[in-house]
Amino acid sequence: MPSVSIPSARRQRTDGRESPERGGPSSILVLALGTFAVGTDAFVVAGFLPSMAGELHVSTAAAGQSITVFAAAYALLSPVLATVTARLPRRALLVGALITLGLANLCSALAPDLAVLIAGRIVAAAGAAAYTPTAGAVGAALVRPELRARALAVVIGGLTVATALGVPLGSLAGHWLGWRTALGIVAGLCLLIALGVRLIMPALPGNARVPLRTRLAVLRRPAVLAVLPLTVLGMGAAYTAYAYSVPVLRAVRVPDGADLWMLLLYGLGAVLGNLASGYATDRWGSVRVLTAGYVAMALSLALPAWIAATHVSLPAVVGPLVLLWGASSWCQTPAQQHRLIEVAPQEAPLVVSLNSSGIYLGIGLGTVLGGLALPHGATLVYALGAALAVAALLFLRITARVAVRGN
Repeated sequence: MPSVSIPSARRQRTDGRESPERGGPSSILVLALGTFAVGTDAFVVAGFLPSMAGELHVSTAAAGQSITVFAAAYALLSPVLATVTARLPRRALLVGALITLGLANLCSALAPDLAVLIAGRIVAAAGAAAYTPTAGAVGAALVRPELRARALAVVIGGLTVATALGVPLGSLAGHWLGWRTALGIVAGLCLLIALGVRLIMPALPGNARVPLRTRLAVLRRPAVLAVLPLTVLGMGAAYTAYAYSVPVLRAVRVPDGADLWMLLLYGLGAVLGNLASGYATDRWGSVRVLTAGYVAMALSLALPAWIAATHVSLPAVVGPLVLLWGASSWCQTPAQQHRLIEVAPQEAPLVVSLNSSGIYLGIGLGTVLGGLALPHGATLVYALGAALAVAALLFLRITARVAVRGN
């Protein structure tokens, strides 16, 4: 099977020798800013779902399906776009993806009804699907192999910072400015960062074009199949409650006004968990990091389920649980990407792309499950998330040896 290599981050000097391209650390940072824009676009919607639903004359659960549609479109388009855009220079692809994302947000901001909004979200998903996997693969190419997990953590750190700020900022913007203005601001952010990528990123070549069927053949590898489904399970666990975070926080006695602080705690945990995962994976290995993460996630969702069911008021406990929930949710991504690159190093851009598809499939799964459970109460929403976290832990422990043997 033809392989897809990580683009070289080096250029030829005039004396014929190879020298590093300029802009390594600054390029990693601007890539992270791009993932921040992508993540803000994906996560900000959850902060103003009630107001969006009211203006579009649909239920909150129906408006929440705009998140599901975005996630499903991302998951389906990611491997297709990786094939179609394989030969494009990486910088041009990254800039074009951010411009697409910005224009799609303008469309969503002006949407007169839910159908137009969803169309805009599908186009936005295309821009995100083209950007995030490419940014992850390029970020891994810009550093030495022993620093790869840390570089991935920084690039994905943009998503976790967006997690920290997206929903609370969406809630504030939806209240003070309106959800349409909030999406317009996201559009401007995407276009501004596109300019930054164009000015700072080094020029990197594209890859040889490989047919989609050949690309997806990597899914027949036992080692890849032992890793990739875990991303879907883990993100599904995280998003069952998070997509509906505003109403489910009310069920654990978080008062009006304090939910913003709880969402900021979640985001702080997400940032800390992501960065810690990068360093811990390089030092102790991805399986240990993920094991600890899924145990923590199961506890951080099971205890709120008990609080919601018993109607007790434990504000001093809820805050740390939300922090742990965020950390455990976002410690997954650097470790999972590192595992996939380890088992398929010659197909690194592809497996990173497939992992991004898995992330958004998981988001879609969690959003659907949460939307179905929400009418029956927050206890069931939290309990479903905890059950998926336990399923992810079991899957990890059962398949870890297969991944090692496959490598």
